[in-house]
Amino acid sequence: MYFWLLNSVRHLKKQVSIMGCGWLGFPLATALIGEGYNIKGSTTSKEKLQTLTKASIDSFLIRLDSKGIYGNYTDFLSGSDIVIINIPPGLRKNPSKNHVAEIRQLIAAIEEQNIPNVLYVSSTSVFKDEMHFPVIGHRTLPNGISNSAKQLIEIENMLQDNPFFNTTIVRFGGLFDAQRHPAKYLSGKQNVLNPEAPINLIHKEDCIEILSTLIKNNAWNLILNAVYPKHPMKKDYYLAYCKAHRLDLPKFDLSKTSTGKIIDSSKLEQLLSYKYKQGL
Repeated sequence: MYFWLLNSVRHLKKQVSIMGCGWLGFPLATALIGEGYNIKGSTTSKEKLQTLTKASIDSFLIRLDSKGIYGNYTDFLSGSDIVIINIPPGLRKNPSKNHVAEIRQLIAAIEEQNIPNVLYVSSTSVFKDEMHFPVIGHRTLPNGISNSAKQLIEIENMLQDNPFFNTTIVRFGGLFDAQRHPAKYLSGKQNVLNPEAPINLIHKEDCIEILSTLIKNNAWNLILNAVYPKHPMKKDYYLAYCKAHRLDLPKFDLSKTSTGKIIDSSKLEQLLSYKYKQGL
């Protein structure tokens, strides 16, 4: 049974540890600092430590491994009320990687520090694409069959089943902003698959606002999908975007049946009274 509490009680300088202060985690950290939170942030890059420190983030160089955690993870976690786990599996570059074992190491460290709340950034890729474009609601059970999907599903289950802390899981669709947009990747490509599939995208600004809202309202033990609530056809959307931004048009493979899904985020919108800040 879900337990959730939405209230307007002001926080008293809560401390949050963000595991993964990259493209999403860094602006999330700065947004939470603006709300009055103390933030500890991790990075795997020595070059980024100074950037985090200049932004008033207590920065730590930490790397997860299947056999352990490298870096001062004890101080990184110590005293925090919330840990945000925002680490992509990284299986495209390293298909043999055991991301489940990495997160298992982190869970043990979280338990050691008696941290009460965990916010896990997951993905709608835990649901497989199908020919009939199923509507995926917050109660739909994950059924992804890719290596990445299977590992994310196992991690979600580990976190949900842990009796030592509360876990909220947010499954984002395809993240984008003005600089990092999937149309720029598809521009000029040939034989792009699934032209008739519905898209499931969400702007980075909305991701940050959603995560911040969950934290501010102590909304725990939830599993929520998060994508913009419009799902135009992939071919129509990306051709229109590329034309509008003067990008080379992609060419789609129309010879194969498209597979996809429609992610329904209405539960999130209802619980948080959430209105999206950015469209497609």
